[in-house]
Amino acid sequence: MSVLPAPVRAVVDAINNGDTEAFVAAFTPDGVIDDWGRVLRGAEGIASWAATDAIGQDATITVTSAVTSGHVTEIQFDWRSNRFNGQSHAFLTVAGDKVSEFRIPSPQ
Repeated sequence: MSVLPAPVRAVVDAINNGDTEAFVAAFTPDGVIDDWGRVLRGAEGIASWAATDAIGQDATITVTSAVTSGHVTEIQFDWRSNRFNGQSHAFLTVAGDKVSEFRIPSPQ
């Protein structure tokens, strides 16, 4: 597995540490989470997703592979929570030292 860019690692670590403040801080002010087409924007949207889908559901994310091309890192991961368990993948776009988009595409 390739090394995760620091902003991507910050998102993963915040989820695994149950730290909503660090999770929100890992994103740009206009950051976006697109979870199967449900789009949440800005700090309020990101905090909302953390509460309903991740940190508030005792989630852990184990990255099993990662490939970075330019500013986008695609991760394959194992997700465990009170809401969803299983394998998935996502694309995280980095802008400077923050994540600007965390997109989890719907399964095909």
